[in-house]
Amino acid sequence: MADGMQVTERRAASPQSVTRVIRLLEALCASSEPVSLADLSRRLATPKSSLAALLRGLAEEGFVIGSDAMWRLGPGAFGLGSALTEARRRLQSSDLIRDGMRRLSAASGETVLLAVGEPQGESMTYVDLVESAHVVRYLVAIGDRRPFYATAGGRALLATCSAEAVESYLKRLNAQRLAPTTLVDRAGLRAAIEAAREQGYAQTVDQAAQGVTGTAAVIRDAAGQVVGALVIAAPTARAQDRLAELAQLVVAEAAQISRSLGFR
Repeated sequence: MADGMQVTERRAASPQSVTRVIRLLEALCASSEPVSLADLSRRLATPKSSLAALLRGLAEEGFVIGSDAMWRLGPGAFGLGSALTEARRRLQSSDLIRDGMRRLSAASGETVLLAVGEPQGESMTYVDLVESAHVVRYLVAIGDRRPFYATAGGRALLATCSAEAVESYLKRLNAQRLAPTTLVDRAGLRAAIEAAREQGYAQTVDQAAQGVTGTAAVIRDAAGQVVGALVIAAPTARAQDRLAELAQLVVAEAAQISRSLGFR
């Protein structure tokens, strides 16, 4: 009998069960009204029998309340939420972003940058970086500025703006060639920004400088506001055969950092 109880406890504490508890609480958080078991089952693509067992356990701890076959958050959940808010206040967002930059640099083997745009401006500024361990690597200093139009970070940031804001930027733009292949015509830049909007990332090859490839995706906070652009900067000679891989890495890490900041 004791062995059977141990097996049950191990199953209840499985990673899948923990994930389901988190998703269950998130679903209840997202609803302004009590939710039925059937509705939760549909939203989470999880059998009602599995959710019912989790809900009973959560109800015993006061995290949820069930009434008339409907479920809502209980006082325990709000207490946990307050504790998490306080913990997040202590753990600065910059630390979470920096951790993600280190992960991305290790995964890609390249220099990783954080760029922020100037409100209603023409350029972005690099505010943090994690350098590649390669002897040949992209070098930049914190505080360096680059134009939006010629950089992956700049195009990723522009892609989050309204179409009207992008048009306003392009109309006042006096683009200069920073490398032989720098894109400077408005139609081409408009298409590149729209492609970044559709793909969820921007990628430039030999645009801001000859021999440099950039790949960028934006980071968002809990309010959905853009925090900045996460950028992988690599020598083109090393990046040219792995453009798709770099894009996948930066998109995944930007999403993970955004989630750690509370973006859903």
